[in-house]
Amino acid sequence: MPAVGLSRTELTLRQKLWQVRWLFVLLLCAVAGIGFAMLYSAAKGSVEPWTSRQVIRFAAGLAMMIAVAVTDIRLWLRYAYGFYLVSLALLGAVEIGGSVGMGAQRWIDLGIINLQPSELMKIALVLALARYFHGVAAEDVNRPLLLVVPLLMVAAPSALVLRQPDLGTALMLIIAAGALFFLAGVRLLWFAAVAGLAVGLTPIIWQFLRDYQKQRVLTFLNPESDPLGAGYHIIQSKIALGSGGLFGKGFMQGTQSKLDFLPEKQTDFIFTMLAEEFGLMGGLALLGLYTLVLVYGFAMSLGSRSQFGRLLGLGVTTTFFLFVFINIAMVMGLIPVVGVPLPLISYGGTAMITLLFGFGLLVSVHIHRDVVIGRRGAPDDL
Repeated sequence: MPAVGLSRTELTLRQKLWQVRWLFVLLLCAVAGIGFAMLYSAAKGSVEPWTSRQVIRFAAGLAMMIAVAVTDIRLWLRYAYGFYLVSLALLGAVEIGGSVGMGAQRWIDLGIINLQPSELMKIALVLALARYFHGVAAEDVNRPLLLVVPLLMVAAPSALVLRQPDLGTALMLIIAAGALFFLAGVRLLWFAAVAGLAVGLTPIIWQFLRDYQKQRVLTFLNPESDPLGAGYHIIQSKIALGSGGLFGKGFMQGTQSKLDFLPEKQTDFIFTMLAEEFGLMGGLALLGLYTLVLVYGFAMSLGSRSQFGRLLGLGVTTTFFLFVFINIAMVMGLIPVVGVPLPLISYGGTAMITLLFGFGLLVSVHIHRDVVIGRRGAPDDL
């Protein structure tokens, strides 16, 4: 509770730390702990090369998350556009001289870490759109001219990400942005128009897809057409999922992963390995933890008095949901294979740090839920 004489907008650092949703933080630690165990299993009983690095990254990310959470939310609003422009510039730098890996140019080599700017953009875009729509009156949000700027804000990074090429991340940016447009009050008529345009342009878009992207779509429709080539990943994933049964084969006892039939078991297909070792019940347990994270996210977001706080929290929560849904649907063969990691489980530095930064913003929304922010934004209020 605030001290006498202090409003909730004037909370001290100690009071802010007291208001952190520590059960939410503990929940994130539980999910990350499952990830550490799976990476240990993927390395056949060794903390090298993945588990030790992942633990260090999570610890650093958790500290950053708390620091972000206790920072005044009006400060994040003030620098939202700056964060977006820096992320956009980094995407441009990838286009000019980024590192190439597995046939894609998506990283910037910083020596100690390979930075993937497209992951930063997932949160930067949410921040920028939340600020933009916070400054637009509800009765004006559907004016066509006012929608041009946010549409360009979505189109620019999506186009750069598509050139890397990274279709999965580009779709995540577009879908998350679409969710924010809807939450801001944009009419469904505009969504129907955009959807109709996309359907009409599908034959043209198909011509611009890379050969491997076209092959992924065709393989999704019929994976058995090339079982030892393009369809190998998803076929092995389905075999591993099915072989786990109800309770799984036991920790570190999965044959598909231990015999190296399962590709990318430490990254994109780590959920498959978990399901093989712990079965349907293990998979459902992880989904249960993810559901609790989502419930916390929506609850903290909707408790904010400001439009910026609500949109920011809901945008971060939606982005997290897309991570979970796309990865699990992919390994089950429900959608084409795309490079989207399983949050806090898959091995990867930029994705984990970025997601924890987003969760820090979410907790900040909760801590500063009673802060009233003027429509013009932070410069007039901080």
